[in-house]
Amino acid sequence: MAGGRASARRRAVVAAVTTLILLASVSFLLSATATSSAAANSPASRLAVVQRHAEDHAAVLAAYTAHARHLSALSASQTDAFLSISSRLSALASRLSVSTVGALEKEVKAQVKRARSLAGAAKEAFDTQSKIQKLSDTIFAVGQQLLRARRAGVLNARIAAWSTPKSLHCLAMRLLEARLANASAVPDDPPVLPPQFADPSLHHYAVFSDNVLAVSVVVASAARAAAEPSRHVFHVVTAPMYLPAFRVWFARRPPPLGAHVQLLSVSDFPFLNASYSPVLRQIEDGNRDVALLDYLRFYLPEMFPALRRVVLLEDDVVVQRDLAGLWRVDMGAAVNAALHTCFGGFRRYGKYLNFSDPVVQESFSPRACAWSYGVNVFDLQAWRREQCTEQFHRFMEMNENGTLWDPASVLPVGLMTFYGKTKPLDKSWHVMGLGYNPHIRPEDISGAAVIHFNGNMKPWLDVAFNQYKNLWTKHVDTEMEFLTLCNFGL
Repeated sequence: MAGGRASARRRAVVAAVTTLILLASVSFLLSATATSSAAANSPASRLAVVQRHAEDHAAVLAAYTAHARHLSALSASQTDAFLSISSRLSALASRLSVSTVGALEKEVKAQVKRARSLAGAAKEAFDTQSKIQKLSDTIFAVGQQLLRARRAGVLNARIAAWSTPKSLHCLAMRLLEARLANASAVPDDPPVLPPQFADPSLHHYAVFSDNVLAVSVVVASAARAAAEPSRHVFHVVTAPMYLPAFRVWFARRPPPLGAHVQLLSVSDFPFLNASYSPVLRQIEDGNRDVALLDYLRFYLPEMFPALRRVVLLEDDVVVQRDLAGLWRVDMGAAVNAALHTCFGGFRRYGKYLNFSDPVVQESFSPRACAWSYGVNVFDLQAWRREQCTEQFHRFMEMNENGTLWDPASVLPVGLMTFYGKTKPLDKSWHVMGLGYNPHIRPEDISGAAVIHFNGNMKPWLDVAFNQYKNLWTKHVDTEMEFLTLCNFGL
């Protein structure tokens, strides 16, 4: 069947070429014998017009026949239509003569009209395929440029300059200046930690960030939304250079309503060294794609040995509803509870991991549903029992050359570490996309416990979406004098 169809298509193409040669010969003979006084509407003139139309459209359809041959089975009917009308035009052209032009002119016009319709539809499909191919080529080229830039260390510097604008640098510097000017007014950590910081009966959060303004919004919004704010404890971990700025801020603006904040830096955890952590080792070896603050989330059980459950919050979220219910979520045997983000074929493991690697192929399914950071409930007892930190270390060592996943993102290794150990979190707990999607339904935003400004349009940037920005800025303490000095447009 397929062979017969291919043979028919070849015969159609040959017939079309033969028709073109025949029509060209007839056209030449007619032009040689026509007199200069022939009327514009004479049979010979009309024959030339008909011949030209038949020739043009037969050639176009022959070309689309060749293209349609490469289309999928969905285009088989279109291919048959091309073959049919091309054959008809060829047959009509072979019957053309001065004596028959009157009878055939109407039929040729009808076939030409149909040919134009078919050619127009085929052209649209052909152009779409061309655009898709060009777009695919462009995406590949941009991906290669990004990879080269990241390896050269250029991309990280540009991203840092974008996500940490001058106003945030200014704020950190002003806070540090205040610390130096009046160190006694900003106490260091007390020699004996308050018991709340290690009380497993309270609600504990972890936030990893060097953005003091963003963290202040997370803490303030969560405390104001809580039914019992004094039972909520926030463990904020930042880089050593930013720790004094955080201390100044929270000394001048303590968390509202009796909530508790513990300020920490990497140096507060002696176990974090290159001999224990492949993250530290890769950073010391010059891997600029590995951001320490981002990867510290994989050491929660070691950082907080007395705690049983911790909620991890990103610094670009706003809390709108009491989160105490997260400590009542039945985790079962799961280590992690998170919002699952897959739909259809999108946001599945195949997007984040390199499944051409045998280790990835053997250990994971490309169709497995991905989840998101932003709001994560971690059962630290199950984490210790399942030895998830040890598994994370093995994956980090395997990815030292960046072949399993892009090390600039912490999500892929999270998907690997907690594969089969993640419970779906109800969607009402976490609504994403306020940093890139301007079309989120208002009822979804108003009903969410946490809204997440993931994406490039962060609420502290000038490019933030106007319709969402007030959801964040209403929690900013605008009475802090440094915000005015640093030109925050709040």
